[in-house]
Amino acid sequence: MEEINQKEEEDHPRAVEDSDNANEDTQYGVEETGEEEEDASENEEEEEEEENDTVDEDDQFIFGAGVNPLDFVRNNDSGVNLYQKFKDYHQKSIEYRALDNRKRKLPLQPHREETSSKKAGEDDIFGVNPAEVEEFINFGEGKRPRKKRSKKRGRQKGSKKKLDEKISQMLGDAHVHYANGRHKMAISVLHEVVRLEPNLPDSYHTLGLVHGAIGDHENEMGFYMITAHLTPKDPTLWKTLYVWSIGQDDIGQASYCISKAIKADPQDSSLRSHQAMLYAESQNYQKAAEAYEQVYQLCRENVDALKAAAKYYQKCGQVERSICILEDYLKNKPDGVNASVVDLLGAILMEIKAHDRALQYIEQSQVVGKELPLNLKVKAGICHVHLGNLEMAQVFFNDLKPENASKHVESITEVADSFMGLGHYNSALNYFKMLEGNSKNEDGLLYLKIARCYQALGERKQAIISFYIVLETLQDDVEARITLASLLVEEGKENEAISLLSPPKDSDSGEAHSEKPNRWWIDVRIKLKLCNIFQIRGMLTDFVDVCFPLVRESLNVATPKRKGKLLLPGKSKKKRLSTSDLLKRVEKLAAPETDSVFRGFKAVATSSDRLKASRAKKALEEKAIEKEKRKAEAAASGIDWRSDDSDDELQKPNTESPLCNLHKDEGYHQLLIDLCNALASLQMYREALEIINLSLKLAHISLSAEKNEKLRSLGVQMAYSTPDPKQGFDCVKGIVKQHAQSVAAWNCYYKVISRLENRDTRHDKFLRDMQEKYVDSVPPILISAHQFTLCSHHQDAARKYLEAYKLLPKNPLVNLCVGTALINLALGFRLQNKHQCVVQGLAFLYNNLEICKNSQVCFQFHEFPCARLRRKCSLLK
Repeated sequence: MEEINQKEEEDHPRAVEDSDNANEDTQYGVEETGEEEEDASENEEEEEEEENDTVDEDDQFIFGAGVNPLDFVRNNDSGVNLYQKFKDYHQKSIEYRALDNRKRKLPLQPHREETSSKKAGEDDIFGVNPAEVEEFINFGEGKRPRKKRSKKRGRQKGSKKKLDEKISQMLGDAHVHYANGRHKMAISVLHEVVRLEPNLPDSYHTLGLVHGAIGDHENEMGFYMITAHLTPKDPTLWKTLYVWSIGQDDIGQASYCISKAIKADPQDSSLRSHQAMLYAESQNYQKAAEAYEQVYQLCRENVDALKAAAKYYQKCGQVERSICILEDYLKNKPDGVNASVVDLLGAILMEIKAHDRALQYIEQSQVVGKELPLNLKVKAGICHVHLGNLEMAQVFFNDLKPENASKHVESITEVADSFMGLGHYNSALNYFKMLEGNSKNEDGLLYLKIARCYQALGERKQAIISFYIVLETLQDDVEARITLASLLVEEGKENEAISLLSPPKDSDSGEAHSEKPNRWWIDVRIKLKLCNIFQIRGMLTDFVDVCFPLVRESLNVATPKRKGKLLLPGKSKKKRLSTSDLLKRVEKLAAPETDSVFRGFKAVATSSDRLKASRAKKALEEKAIEKEKRKAEAAASGIDWRSDDSDDELQKPNTESPLCNLHKDEGYHQLLIDLCNALASLQMYREALEIINLSLKLAHISLSAEKNEKLRSLGVQMAYSTPDPKQGFDCVKGIVKQHAQSVAAWNCYYKVISRLENRDTRHDKFLRDMQEKYVDSVPPILISAHQFTLCSHHQDAARKYLEAYKLLPKNPLVNLCVGTALINLALGFRLQNKHQCVVQGLAFLYNNLEICKNSQVCFQFHEFPCARLRRKCSLLK
């Protein structure tokens, strides 16, 4: 066997050598692999350090060509904040660089790949790449492939461009000038450095130091802002800029700087705390809560940040999130629980009426052998009260006593409010009385709660005493004053209630209440309560004095104003001139020439100028009359008149109604009717009709059919008595529309219309519409014929009466009217067949006699002026 082995070794000496070499290579290969691992780990550490200091070229702030960085600091009078300038410039530069990079990309990549594939096909030898052959040949000769390092974007550490010696020398000279107090020379040298090297942060930092030394803090912070943008990974300057921005009350810039500082140092929890406070001051509670939660995640020992996050989550409506983070904290801290966290969690749960869960967490927080803190005891007792365990709750409230009430004011108030909210007024009174005499409760709120409890218990006298104490300190509390007045009325003290609600004697003087913009006696609720008391006592005059201005103002605001006239096509609306323009037109003619040889004489005006001046003068006179009229109306209505010289066109109308729920509240609808009845009783028909017409115009007021009918009936009744029946026209017209077939409604309408001295165009239009709508209705035809008779248009009257006769031939009134109309027509001068007309008229009168045989209506022949007519009538009879 040994011989065979020797033989084999002799036959294959190269193989043995190769195996020996392979063993040696393997041994060295292991050693080299260890060296490779060490080198790789060192390279990875270097790469990690380089990655930390890498600045992405796309996000790096640099000044481009043609931009003078000094302009960012000098030209700061445009109203744009300094940080906003940098932000906008940086954003635009990023967009320009991204566009430039897209333009630089070569679009012929597929052609290059095709060429490379052809070249690879030509170089392949029997399907083997020459590079693979070379690698196989060189295998084992100590050559190993180098590890390919990943490419990184941006500038890496150590790759900074070295400064020019001249610039370095200039920076040194500037530092020397600054150290020796030669600030102007230092600034001059540094400006030159900025011109030569605009993206060098050291020059801007030194400029900031120099300007700070000479007291120019605005430019100092401006140069620090440039330095911070050129070195964004340094949080120190961002912190400095944040503090300075806060001192300048520039919240926007402060928020920007603190965000940059956090980006530079994400692990600094104090920076996030400042950011959360900024969010909270700007009432962005969502972001404030998230920022405080991040602070707690960075520093688990900062419980205050956790509580702040929970409070702000609650403020922004995320109550479940607030409860969740507090519950997670309690689960992770089963032993050393923070009592303040339990207190906050309990308060939040109690607000959402989860008293059982709040009580559970409070009980779990109690350490064996130790008592609960007083605030947690109070919360536990309140939870028992809400759960109905009053005896158990009293055990937790034993520490609250009158002798130590001054030390536990908040806890006692919380307990008393809970009892009061649940209707346990006796228990609430006991705890409220513990706080009497306490200096912290001398603002009247304590006695207001005590008065409410007495009122709920039915003890009116004690409640009245407490409410008077409240009004000594809270004079402007309208609800308390109204409640006290109601209690006084219940006790039969109406006069005292009226004096309580009436304005003070010095209310009209501007000095006594000039510092009070909201006076209690002008409140709508006070006036309505006064109206109620006056109406109960039958004091109609006082009731109208208070109620009428209030209701009229509300109806005027709520009534939709008429739109302007429709413009014809091609015509534009004329612009109404202001008072100042009108005065200029008038003064233009009255002013003498001063800059010409004709000075001292009035200007020679054209006819158009004179016409414009006369129109302007007339318009000014009309405005003055209208102004005096409005002033008189305001004085009569009891409304304050505040005259000013401003143009009427520029004054905005009052769009706020005193009775804001006029279209919804049934009580206000009844108030309208009561006011109209009172006005009618006082024979103030004009004012009553004004209120009725305004009420009926409001289509959006949901008046019931009964109240609507009452208003219309009142309007009709007052239209009979008012000197000007025009105001009652809308009321009677509404009644006729609702009852078009009712003779009584048409009688009411005609009674009002017959009192009109002049013919009203509204009446004619309404009659035409009703005749077209109700063709078979006789009353509108008769009324129209009566109107023609009054105007001596007997032919038109006869025509209308004959139309009525066709519809009602057996009606005595219609026959009487037709006969008289024909006779009146015959007495005219233009009619040719007078005798025929007279005979026809007498025939209709005879029909009237036949229809009215058994009635009181009789025909008196002596009314005819002619005896011949009487003989004809007797012959016809």
